[in-house]
Amino acid sequence: MKYKTLALFFVGIGVLAVMVLFIGPGEVESAIALANPWYVAIAVLVQLAIYGLWTFRWDITIKSLDIVAKKRHILPMLMVGLAINNLTPSGRGGGEPVRAYVLGKYSGSPMENAFATVVADRGLDTFPFVVLAVFSIIYSVLYLKLSEITIGALVAALLILLAAFFIIIYMCINEGAGKKITLWLVRLIKRFSRKEHSNIETKALKALYNFQDSIKSMMKNRNVLMYGLPLSFIIWFFEIARVYIVFSAFGVQVSPGVIAVVFVIATLIGMIPLLPGGLGAVDGIMILMYSIAGVPPSISAAATIVERLISFWMTSVIGMLLLPYFGTGVLDKVSEEMGQ
Repeated sequence: MKYKTLALFFVGIGVLAVMVLFIGPGEVESAIALANPWYVAIAVLVQLAIYGLWTFRWDITIKSLDIVAKKRHILPMLMVGLAINNLTPSGRGGGEPVRAYVLGKYSGSPMENAFATVVADRGLDTFPFVVLAVFSIIYSVLYLKLSEITIGALVAALLILLAAFFIIIYMCINEGAGKKITLWLVRLIKRFSRKEHSNIETKALKALYNFQDSIKSMMKNRNVLMYGLPLSFIIWFFEIARVYIVFSAFGVQVSPGVIAVVFVIATLIGMIPLLPGGLGAVDGIMILMYSIAGVPPSISAAATIVERLISFWMTSVIGMLLLPYFGTGVLDKVSEEMGQ
């Protein structure tokens, strides 16, 4: 599995390299040399602020279940989870079990409770993304010359995301639906796994009920929506501001509306579990979309590379550097825990 991830990682790098070769390495290099380092530094500071906001938001859901964890511990847990999301081809979800496992281990709370805080944290992120996606579709129709097929694909992707989101929420709060889906997954595991699975139904259902109780407790906590939801909108605003600042470093003013459209498309592409963190595919679509919006291809490529260095690579490097803090075998332990 590790070798497969590594292979896919290099495939993603190759895709990005092809894009740069197509545009012209010399032109991209010249464009990068023109970047104002002060603007780039500000963009880095904005990204660091986003880490802080993510930490505060997760802390809100953690406290809603009376889990004791200090922010100086929550931040490393968050960064490790983000890094694993970036570096595994799992649709940006591979790091969530790791976050839950580490939180449960260091706070002494049940895995179900810890995982519920992570699910709630991701759920809070969905609301502003849906608003942003609707805005992007409207903006694309009114101002961008996107094909009807592209706009239709955006609408379809949004509807699929909404359907998946509501199914997960329904499963989280409805005991009957959760039980049926859980037992179906158990039967699937038994069919394709040769391991001993005695009492797996009992263990799975017990974990489900504890998880559902945790989700219901958080939904009753006013702080989760009162503070967590506004924080989510602020985080997305900071994300768009970071990209705007990066383009400003190259002396190019890109409309926040265009950035929002590219962000939505890139995020949806990044959710497809093909390449680690959507590496290559996301970069390519960002370069293409900014070029369609009127940004010179060399500037579009240079700005995308700098932006991804900040949002993707800096996050990944920090997370992997912090991984030994929790023990390098944490990934194997999570796999064992999920397989029991």
